[in-house]
Amino acid sequence: MDKIITIGRQYGSGGHVIGKMIAEHYDIPFYDNELISKAAKESGFAEETFENAEKNATNSLLYSLAMGINVYGNQDFGFSGLSLDDRIFMAQSDVIRNVAEAGPCVIVGRCADYVLKERTDVVNLFIKASMDYRLKRVVEEYGEDPKKAGDLILKNDKRRSNYYKYHVGERWTDLSNYDLVIRSDIMGMDNAVKAIVTYLGD
Repeated sequence: MDKIITIGRQYGSGGHVIGKMIAEHYDIPFYDNELISKAAKESGFAEETFENAEKNATNSLLYSLAMGINVYGNQDFGFSGLSLDDRIFMAQSDVIRNVAEAGPCVIVGRCADYVLKERTDVVNLFIKASMDYRLKRVVEEYGEDPKKAGDLILKNDKRRSNYYKYHVGERWTDLSNYDLVIRSDIMGMDNAVKAIVTYLGD
């Protein structure tokens, strides 16, 4: 298998777990939060800055305005005319391109499908699931309060959607952007991985 695999996923759908299982199946590198750490170390930005770039994307209008403010807290975009968030995104994108150039790997989130859109060896996957399934996973796997799980899912999905819209200019949930869409609630984790491996080939 000589492909770069990117994975977009709804919060609580198990996309992270599925991605890791795929990486283990093919014995290739897996990048998720590790990607943030690597980008932070290589760019000189604080790791928390990378984490907040996606976490703070709650309201698309407010996010766009906030991300237009540079590190000095004003509307002067500063270095190279780029906002702090754009510089973070560029640093992160460079890491994504570098790990893809190094060989087959699995990259979860971070708009990797968009960053690598010019490559012909990339397969873009999207993992989704029903709300009931995600509620159960968020409570049982993440240990979240059942009363707050629904709001947490909606909030995280909105963050990911706004982050994608801001940087890519398209809808994160537009399934035409992906090569294969998997319903983890219907297939289960193991069968989802089997289906993806069958699609990719051994």
